[in-house]
Amino acid sequence: MKTIRTVALIGKYKSPEIAKPLLELAAFLEQRGFSVVIDPLTAVHVGDLRRLVLPLEGIGRQADLAIVIGGDGTMLNIARTLAPYDVPLVGVNVGRLGFLTDVSIDTMCETIGAMLSGEYVTETRMLLDSEVRREHLRVMDVLAFNDVSVNKGTEGSLIELEVRVDGQFVYDLRADGLIVASPTGSTAYALSAGGPIVHPSLSVLSLVPVCPHTLSNRPILVSADCTIEILVRSAADARAHFDSHSHCELKEGDRILVRRCKHQIRLLHPSSHDYYHMLREKLHWSETPGR
Repeated sequence: MKTIRTVALIGKYKSPEIAKPLLELAAFLEQRGFSVVIDPLTAVHVGDLRRLVLPLEGIGRQADLAIVIGGDGTMLNIARTLAPYDVPLVGVNVGRLGFLTDVSIDTMCETIGAMLSGEYVTETRMLLDSEVRREHLRVMDVLAFNDVSVNKGTEGSLIELEVRVDGQFVYDLRADGLIVASPTGSTAYALSAGGPIVHPSLSVLSLVPVCPHTLSNRPILVSADCTIEILVRSAADARAHFDSHSHCELKEGDRILVRRCKHQIRLLHPSSHDYYHMLREKLHWSETPGR
């Protein structure tokens, strides 16, 4: 990784409670000789008008490191925007779970100080490049970090989908929906639908049916080098969702294509980072019932 000189601080949207820790971290970094920049929304909510304010695209071009103070949702949003610029990301957790934001806010200065001294591990995460096609038109083209899902809408009827991988027919599916998840997304919506937890180092995609009518429709893993094609055969009120940040109303005959994006996310973790320890902690695997 190139020498870090400029650090961007990005806070959780509309969360004034992050003002104090963010300004504390900014002062800590400046005392260590780093230049600090802040995005406009963060600057407004923390009242910091003294430091250089740059839009996210400007941060992507100028920052050597971005520190996100928020939850996993904040990290997802920032990661999608900064991915084309290959800016490494560090997450300080002020959310609930913190699968991606693993630095404790209580010890952030100490931890980040050690990381800036070289005590860190680097992890790359894949993004999903997805599009919706209607006849010969591309009606939507969007990046997703966690997952792309096709779901039934408010009318409540099952939807019927045809699923292909690299053009080869896999199955017809009658269900509430289908999730295509990256390894990162395997601990999000896909997990609640019964999908497997996938180690982030694996180059695979998960196809996870949501409440399938035929119980033999089970989650499967395919190579991340494949192109997933979902054809909407019957859907009174279907929608496609991309990380729950972008949505598209679907019609019968629409096709949703999902493939690995050429850009990757680089996450920096403290040198003590242990993926399995994180799973035990976040999913409460070590708790004893009744205690």
